[in-house]
Formats: sequence, C-alpha cells, structure tokens
Amino acid sequence: MGATSGMGMAVSRILAEKGWRLGIAGRREEKLKELQGLFPDRISYQVIDIEKDDAPVNLQVLIEKIGGMDLYFHGSGVGWHNEELDLSTELKTVSTNALGFTRMVDSAWHYFCQRGGGHIAVISSIAGVKGLGPAPSYSATKGFDNTYIQALAQLSHKKHLGIIFTDIRPGFVDTPLLDTSKHHYPMLMQPQKVSRMIVRAIEKKKRVAVIDWRYRVLVFFWRLLPNWIWERIRL
Repeated sequence: MGATSGMGMAVSRILAEKGWRLGIAGRREEKLKELQGLFPDRISYQVIDIEKDDAPVNLQVLIEKIGGMDLYFHGSGVGWHNEELDLSTELKTVSTNALGFTRMVDSAWHYFCQRGGGHIAVISSIAGVKGLGPAPSYSATKGFDNTYIQALAQLSHKKHLGIIFTDIRPGFVDTPLLDTSKHHYPMLMQPQKVSRMIVRAIEKKKRVAVIDWRYRVLVFFWRLLPNWIWERIRL
C-alpha cells in the first residue's frame, strides 16, 4: 500500500526483483501501471485511496487478483512542516496517517484472522517517539501508529492468532515527502539504501526496526530527555 512513490515504490521494486508476487496499490493509476510494466508477470495493481470508505473492499479485490496475501506492507503516509498550524494540513495528515492507517491495517488484520496468520509490516517513523514542534500532526500520528501496532501485537498473542508485526521506523529519507529545498534535514538517507534495510527487516520479521544505526542512537537519547528539556529544544 502506497506503491506510487517514496519508500513504498522502492520496496515494491526490490521485492519484485527478488521474485515476490505482488499486489500494489495507491491513488495514482499511472504510477501503478508504470511499476507493473517493469514486472508484468509478478505485479497486479488496484487503485486504492486509504482515506475512502471503499478502500477495504478494493484491498480484497487486489488480494483476489494475486491469489491470497501473506504480507501486508503499509507504506502510505503524508507529512509536512506546519509551524503555522494550518488546520487543513493537520487534518489531512490525521486522515491519512491515523484514520487511513487504521482502516487498512484493520482490514489486513481481519483477513489474516480468517486465514490463520500472516505478517503486517508498516512504515512509521522515529518521529513518533517525541512530539516535534515543526510537524505536530505528523509526529502525533506516527506515535499513534507505533502504539496501535504494539496493541495489535499484544492482541495477536493473547488470541493466538499467528499474526506478526514489523514496525519500521526510518529517520529522514530523501523522498518527495521531504521538501529539501526549503528545510535542512540532518543525517539524510538515500531511498535505495533505506529500502534494502526495510526489506531485510521484513524478511527477518523484526518486531521494531529503527533505520539506521545513527537514528537508533539518536532515539535512545531522545527517550532519556525529560519533557521539560525536550520542550525547550529548538528544532
């Protein structure tokens, strides 16, 4: 899900090159057709807007096209610098990263419940660790994603459902999601390197994967900072 740009597209290409049978989805059909054209015997696609109520139905259509689903990979997400707190920007972020995320992850959950197990992997972000002043709704919704996956993992164990989870938390990646012409991002990573690390995390079925080691160190220290210090840091 989210194969039309960024990490979703990059991961899709790597999985297809590895021989996976893929069902790809996103809002822009021309991008889906372009990716399918590179691997016509391995990829089927379905136009899906995760903000729409019909998204779960369209996901089921895609699953039927490829003959079943072992892995649901959620790469859809939006985010902006929004220090002005423009309301439409904040609500768009919540609609995609929280409501759309829940809509699709829940759909995959119910499918795997009926199937007797499966793997749900999502791209969240290190931004979910702390509230980021320049991007309030982005960091808040990524924190929501982290907590939601943790809750579902606990629920899967409780009910012995056999559903496993991988929460992938990259740092800054040089994709269209970041406007590098207007803002400086430290430790900026290249999409191809990050996508390879994401695929390895999926293949190893890691529960949480912070990408890369520099961000693992950064997040460790972020967690140690008390709120009164964090809230006075100028980001």
